[in-house]
Amino acid sequence: MTTTPTSLPLPSDDAWLDWVTERGQEQLVRARALVGELKSEPPSEGLEVLRLWNDAQLALSNAASVGSLFAEVHPDKAVRERAEKVAQDVQKLDTDLGLDTELYAVLAAVDSNGLDADASRVLERTLRDFRRSGVDRDEATRARLRELSERAVLLSQEFSKNIRGDVRSIRVRPEQLAGMPDDWVAAHPVGDDGLVAVTTDYPDIVPFRTFARDAQARRDLVTQFLTIAWPANDRVLQDIFAVRREHAALLGYASWADYDAEVKMIGKGSAIAEFIDRITELSTASAERDKAVLLERLRQDRPEATDIDGAAAPYYAELVRKEQLAVDAQRVRTYFPFEAVRQGLLDVTGRLFGLEWVPVPREEARTWHEEVATYDVSFEGERIGRIHLDLHPRDGKYKHAAQFDLVRGVTDVQLAEGVLVCNFNRGLLEHDEVVTLFHEFGHLVHHVLAGRTEWVRFSGVATEWDFVEAPSQMLEEWAWDPEVLATFARNADGETIPADLVEAMRRADDFGKGYDARTQMFYAALSYDFHVNETDDLTARLRELMARYSVFPYLEGTHMQCHFGHLDGYSSAYYTYMWSLVIAKDMFSAFDRHDLFDPEVAGAYRDKVLSQGGRRDAADLVEDFLGRPYTFDAYAAWLAE
Repeated sequence: MTTTPTSLPLPSDDAWLDWVTERGQEQLVRARALVGELKSEPPSEGLEVLRLWNDAQLALSNAASVGSLFAEVHPDKAVRERAEKVAQDVQKLDTDLGLDTELYAVLAAVDSNGLDADASRVLERTLRDFRRSGVDRDEATRARLRELSERAVLLSQEFSKNIRGDVRSIRVRPEQLAGMPDDWVAAHPVGDDGLVAVTTDYPDIVPFRTFARDAQARRDLVTQFLTIAWPANDRVLQDIFAVRREHAALLGYASWADYDAEVKMIGKGSAIAEFIDRITELSTASAERDKAVLLERLRQDRPEATDIDGAAAPYYAELVRKEQLAVDAQRVRTYFPFEAVRQGLLDVTGRLFGLEWVPVPREEARTWHEEVATYDVSFEGERIGRIHLDLHPRDGKYKHAAQFDLVRGVTDVQLAEGVLVCNFNRGLLEHDEVVTLFHEFGHLVHHVLAGRTEWVRFSGVATEWDFVEAPSQMLEEWAWDPEVLATFARNADGETIPADLVEAMRRADDFGKGYDARTQMFYAALSYDFHVNETDDLTARLRELMARYSVFPYLEGTHMQCHFGHLDGYSSAYYTYMWSLVIAKDMFSAFDRHDLFDPEVAGAYRDKVLSQGGRRDAADLVEDFLGRPYTFDAYAAWLAE
């Protein structure tokens, strides 16, 4: 008889410190006990060996989720530091298990004959992990790999902490706020010194660099933004790259990129460079055409200008969209009050995927902050998970936008729980922020729908890492559809966003997509090159790569690598955003643009792609959904529009 799993009980407000410790340690103790049992008395049946290993991996995953999430979001610094310690303990045990020759012998002895497809895949992937951990190396090499792994997690935490803790700001005169939306100005009172503080957090930097007319103030804030965590993280990055280089070399790989790419769709490191160059070539004509438009508009204000950089480009792109493409972002944002957008997103995804989002009162959910909204998730009348939306900035919190696991779902054992961590305004949102919210929510949907599997290995967003962004990028399309937006986008007078405005927004969004692609390829090249080529001066190398791949020049005095968080999490694989976009555009071609809620297509996508998690290779999931292998055709056509 199976019992229905319940959501993870969270502690009362004053018990978080002990709870994080206890949750982490009890799961680590369980993982060690199960591994001990596996080694001392392995079951005679191969399937039972794998199930025991699955239980151990589930416990390790539970501890890891607590460590990684609460180190980034809990308002209490002591809790964040305790969570960091849990994450360190998780990494140490994970490394020890990957280098455990006795454990490896037990799993390597499993006979795959008679296993079903999922179990066979678990076995194959597990043995591959052991090999990539270095279990077959000599004792001295294994010891050094263990040291490197422990060093890597400490460096990762230091890198993230330096970004979280370095909120910079400028102080400007009230007249320097000219061009800013009224509600934004109202939320930024003049201080005792007669000046207004503008920070590098997203609710400030995004609208300020878009709307503020004062060019020097924009430049000052963007420069501060691009020097977050400098110089501390420059040293941390050098250490991270050195650890990864040595790690890959000890395992016999030419570079970290080769090691990392082996388990991704792309397959090998050199293919990353080829992909970057291919996208660069595809996007260059569009990039140069649209940049010329920006420069021409800049020259109306500064006739002597010979180039335009990243401190000016967002502002002039907004002017071009307003003056030439008839889209005023300040008017657009009046249709997107935060609360309405959040509910609209739930309604849209509920209708699209057949999900029901049921609000959970905070006294029941007992979340870590009063602004976190919690919902239970049901599908076809069955509760399948819980989500938590932590969407506004605060001190000490993760500064970007991402989905974190709280619990990975396993059938009849535990319900999937995911957390969306963002930094949005509490008032009106830019449409770009609406798109970002749809994007990140796509990860959450993927996590919950794929949380109904026997094997934790395949639970949630468990596909190859260069596919994980594709479902999220595809969900962005619903944030651009007039009929979809009409269901929730209304201004203070209750007027629905006009369809012709949305169509104009789409045309305006197409402006700049070429130079945006080139910018993404600069980031991808940075990510790849730093892991392949050793360099003494990261900023100097950044300048070289920017000159080659971006159409915008380097902004003097900046060091964006120091707060480019993806250099840690994505390592050499930032290309995955564009790789995934190629696939997302192809998958979206299966939908009828005039009926984005077609239940047959949406249901097939839900069941054949999202709900599968990591049970099959991503290329096979996409082929099953499309009825053919994916191609570049839809992406190339979109880029050429």
